[in-house]
Amino acid sequence: MQHLQAHWRVDYVKIPREDRRSPFASLLAEKDKREALLLYSDRHTFIAMNRYPYNPGHLLVLPRREVGNLWDLTDKERWNLWESIFLGEEMLRQALQPQGFNVGFNLGMASGAGIPSHLHCHVVPRWEGDTNFMPVIGSVKVVSQSLEALYDQLLPFFQGVDPRP
Repeated sequence: MQHLQAHWRVDYVKIPREDRRSPFASLLAEKDKREALLLYSDRHTFIAMNRYPYNPGHLLVLPRREVGNLWDLTDKERWNLWESIFLGEEMLRQALQPQGFNVGFNLGMASGAGIPSHLHCHVVPRWEGDTNFMPVIGSVKVVSQSLEALYDQLLPFFQGVDPRP
């Protein structure tokens, strides 16, 4: 059996389930945006790179306000969330030239939501042939570029964007 060491999770696991807060909320307060992998923020939403990506360029688009369901968003937040999803997809298209995307939400624990208290949309760039034998045979996903290098590559595409009201 292969063991994955994730010692950083112990602090989160020890918190009683009812007291757990979203780790996403702290990203906006982080002084070092590169450390937080924060690419974009506006009045209602923000876009960050996924620290544990399915593919290089895997983004998370989130409302600033911590809510667990789409219906808990105000009309303005909902509109802004979708605009930010479109923005993330377009910036990835320009920066990485993917051949496709997976875009979606996992709503609730039963759907696989790892952090059900803070709604977030996954925007995952895809390329033909980006899946291979490694996940099937070796139970390993290979991500071929460091998060820091990819952040430096993506950031200029997001810097020229005017935040939405």
